Amino acid sequence: MAAKVFESIGKFGLALAVAGGVVNSALYNVDAGHRAVIFDRFRGVQDIVVGEGTHFLIPWVQKPIIFDCRSRPRNVPVITGSKDLQNVNITLRILFRPVASQLPRIFTSIGEDYDERVLPSITTEILKSVVARFDAGELITQRELVSRQVSDDLTERAATFGLILDDVSLTHLTFGKEFTEAVEAKQVAQQEAERARFVVEKAEQQKKAAIISAEGDSKAAELIANSLATAGDGLIELRKLEAAEDIAYQLSRSRNITYLPVRAHPACTSAG
Repeated sequence: MAAKVFESIGKFGLALAVAGGVVNSALYNVDAGHRAVIFDRFRGVQDIVVGEGTHFLIPWVQKPIIFDCRSRPRNVPVITGSKDLQNVNITLRILFRPVASQLPRIFTSIGEDYDERVLPSITTEILKSVVARFDAGELITQRELVSRQVSDDLTERAATFGLILDDVSLTHLTFGKEFTEAVEAKQVAQQEAERARFVVEKAEQQKKAAIISAEGDSKAAELIANSLATAGDGLIELRKLEAAEDIAYQLSRSRNITYLPVRAHPACTSAG
């Protein structure tokens, strides 16, 4: 009797395990930020996109393909040419995500690795097209315009593949070695030219100052000559007296004792 009971329990446990396995294989989870596409072995890819949560499927017949629908970054380096035929190294940073409603079409026409198949090719195509419209100087001075043009064209192109670009930005922009050396040489030449222009302007200013000073000296000499011609020796005697007065004033302020010779009056000399 006990053996029959244990045998019944064993069969029940086995049946329960089998049923649990079947139920478990019929359930699948879709995490937050993800979506699922159902592949049916008999009907192919279903048009229905499954949202987040736990869902049922037919074991062995159906298979869920899970897609990450959150924004993900990707850097795409490209080497292309500018309008003036300069080599340009550009790195584009893209934040992308698939359009959830178009996941069945993306899976059918492109595959699960759609980002590897689509983004590098369309990014290279758009960058080459946009950069070719600008010369090297414009790529530096009008970088914001270039970035906006690339973003607009690339967003439009990606939409045809069912992709949304949340952000597109130029993170790296350099030129070939020859162009870089040419720019450096041009900057050095400009600096040398500015320095030479400054030296020339300084010499011109010094020349003008010398001319003005000479003209002033000439005018002063002319005025003195006219004064002497008009006043005779009186002007000279006046200047002597002014000079003597200034010397006496300076000596009177000195701490040293100074003796000034006194010239004897002619009358006193004759009387002696």
